[in-house]
Amino acid sequence: MTLPTLLIRDIPAQERPRERLLKEGAKALTNKEILAILLRSGTKKESALQLAGKLLVEFDGLTLLRTATIEELCKINGIGIAKAVEIQAVMEIGRRMHTLPTEEKYVIRSPEDVSNYVMEDMRFLTQEHFIALYLNTKNHVLHRHTLFIGSLNASIVHPREVFKEALRRSAASVICLHNHPSGDPTPSREDIEVTKRLNEAGKVLGVELLDHVIIGDRQFISLKEQGHII
Repeated sequence: MTLPTLLIRDIPAQERPRERLLKEGAKALTNKEILAILLRSGTKKESALQLAGKLLVEFDGLTLLRTATIEELCKINGIGIAKAVEIQAVMEIGRRMHTLPTEEKYVIRSPEDVSNYVMEDMRFLTQEHFIALYLNTKNHVLHRHTLFIGSLNASIVHPREVFKEALRRSAASVICLHNHPSGDPTPSREDIEVTKRLNEAGKVLGVELLDHVIIGDRQFISLKEQGHII
């Protein structure tokens, strides 16, 4: 007696691989479910999940699938050239990511460290650049992001834009900085207002604003040291 083919559409919606990934995240999925998403479709006799399971059995899980050739993959019924190429491409991306060199992250412990990190990049700029540095719990710089170019204005520097990237990168804290093309880093009233708004927003979101540093020509001012961030 031949058992009926179990198609993806026959599986309850909440148990389908794509829906589970959207709801629970990729980490919640099994290797078979992730592979089924990559395959997208099965055959007339097998669902994508069943085909994914067959692949994993044939190649001893992911161990041999990593190094499987196009020819070896195509020997599996339901795997054509297109699917074999996609599988091999994904495996190669995984391999390359695994072998990426670990970059030594810059550590910031003081306003001087901020200045040393950006001074030569920013001291000759002819327009104001507002930049955010996103740090982890050890004060390593995870990411540097230029938020806008132009005169500092409270309506332009919106906390949403500053902290959106912090949340995306799971940053523990943020350091904001901008340059004064005049070379004089003395803060303006606008600089101080922007700093206070960002500080309050950071407290609400749980992402600390460590400092707002103004870069001049070989000189800088920390609004934290001036008492504007409490």
